[in-house]
Amino acid sequence: MRLLEKALGFDPKSMKLRTELIAGATTFLTMSYILAVNPSILSFTGMDKGALFTATALSAAIATLLLAFMAKLPFAQAPSMGLNAFFAYTLCQAMGFTWQHSLAIMFIEGVVFIIITFFNVREIILDSIPANLRYAISAGIGMFIAFIGLKNAGIIVANEGTFVGLGAFTGPCLLGILAILLSGILMAHNVKGALFWSIIVATLAGIPMGVTQLPNSWIPVSIPQNLSPIFAKFDFSGLLNLKTVLVVFSLLIINIFDTIGTLMGLADKTGIVQPDGTIPRVKEAMMSDAIGTTCGAVLGSSTLTTYVESASGIAEGGRSGVTAFVVGVFFIISLFLSPIFLLIPSSATSGALVMVGVLMLDSVKKLDLENITESFPAFITMITMVLCYSIADGICLGILSYVIMKLCTGKIKSLNWTLCILSILFILNFIFG
Repeated sequence: MRLLEKALGFDPKSMKLRTELIAGATTFLTMSYILAVNPSILSFTGMDKGALFTATALSAAIATLLLAFMAKLPFAQAPSMGLNAFFAYTLCQAMGFTWQHSLAIMFIEGVVFIIITFFNVREIILDSIPANLRYAISAGIGMFIAFIGLKNAGIIVANEGTFVGLGAFTGPCLLGILAILLSGILMAHNVKGALFWSIIVATLAGIPMGVTQLPNSWIPVSIPQNLSPIFAKFDFSGLLNLKTVLVVFSLLIINIFDTIGTLMGLADKTGIVQPDGTIPRVKEAMMSDAIGTTCGAVLGSSTLTTYVESASGIAEGGRSGVTAFVVGVFFIISLFLSPIFLLIPSSATSGALVMVGVLMLDSVKKLDLENITESFPAFITMITMVLCYSIADGICLGILSYVIMKLCTGKIKSLNWTLCILSILFILNFIFG
């Protein structure tokens, strides 16, 4: 047991095992919706839905366990929301690729990811981001997480006249409001595992409300679905062209900054960020992400990424790889207990997500708001992250505005070559992506 704790970076002098276990369970419950959502989205391409469930759980387990042992950080990884939609609706529907072609593209991206991570390209990019933008990214991710929670519960909905608006007080909406209030009240009373218990209580409360659906012939245990319909079904034919290069480049830009932004925001909450802004073992965290993406493609899933929902476990006190290890184990267990985990309605997790947003907002007080060349890019980062529904877009637009503001005010010494090169790449991606 001691060897396992050491391998996961657990320090019994400053950490509590019970806290780490609850943190892992909380993170898993908060992000377990991916087990239902990812197969639903990818099956639109004609892929086998049962096999996709197995691929989703296995790829998430592999990537998260790799992160637990390699980086020893309390983060979790799974197929990316957004990039799975890109796979299904952009690559397969709009661009005409088959799902076999798309899996091949995801595999190529994963290999390129491993290469650029090995040569520290992603670490160089991370170190080039100014402190003010780092704080803005952390706060922006908090707002983004809270927005996801409100949307999942139907509290905030699409509105034709105003783009977004307040939703009707339906069962899911009322359950979401209950989950949010319960999370806040439990945390105000310093209840251990507050976010975890809010999810459990909300799920149970959803049964009489008709939100938590119990099938008529419900059996909690199931046999994992066969992976063979989608396992390593790559088709590389016809991919040696500029179109494929642009697609891979777009995926790299999105995934690099989605992961970097999430890692910075989560690391800030764990208190491991060094005075010079560096994050311990960040290269290992990025490498586990890259390997996870490659393994995910082989298993038959879309690109993997570090999940912002990891912040719910961090809020519960998770600080070591034990938290990530617990998440990985739960993903393995979910292969056999899928009916139980699929019972949790998205409304029940909204309280944890909104409360995480509240906790991450404290980064705002660290912002330099006196200097407009610093505050303007920070604001652009935060607001576009939410309104574009993309961490990557928020970071890209924030960096672009930062570079433009510094150039136009003669503060060129505040810039570095990495930021300038990235800005050019962002512009090219927006034009040709």
